[in-house]
Amino acid sequence: MEQVLDLSKKFWKGLEAADVEMMRSVCDIACYFVHIGGNCDLDKEMNAFAEKVFQPTEVVLRQQEVKDFGDTAIVISDVDYGLLLDEKPTTHHFATTEVFHKQGEGWKLIQFTFTALVY
Repeated sequence: MEQVLDLSKKFWKGLEAADVEMMRSVCDIACYFVHIGGNCDLDKEMNAFAEKVFQPTEVVLRQQEVKDFGDTAIVISDVDYGLLLDEKPTTHHFATTEVFHKQGEGWKLIQFTFTALVY
């Protein structure tokens, strides 16, 4: 499951840098994102970064845990996600559920869900 964890970290690195190409390289074309304020497909999510709707400032991965279900793997990440929203700095504490599906010898991210944590 090290390969899946490495892909998750690559996605987070791309997210922090707003590197759309790096994030897309981890995702299946049908990847779907669930946010606190709405849900969207891969193109809409990546456009939000490209158009600077989301402007990440810092990502702190506190902990990650991988669960193996054969051709499906789930990564639960405990993360502090800093970003500019409407030009104002914000930091949010999230648990994310990242669902990866095995495709040939590799893995692709197919679902990414943010859950706000209040502790």
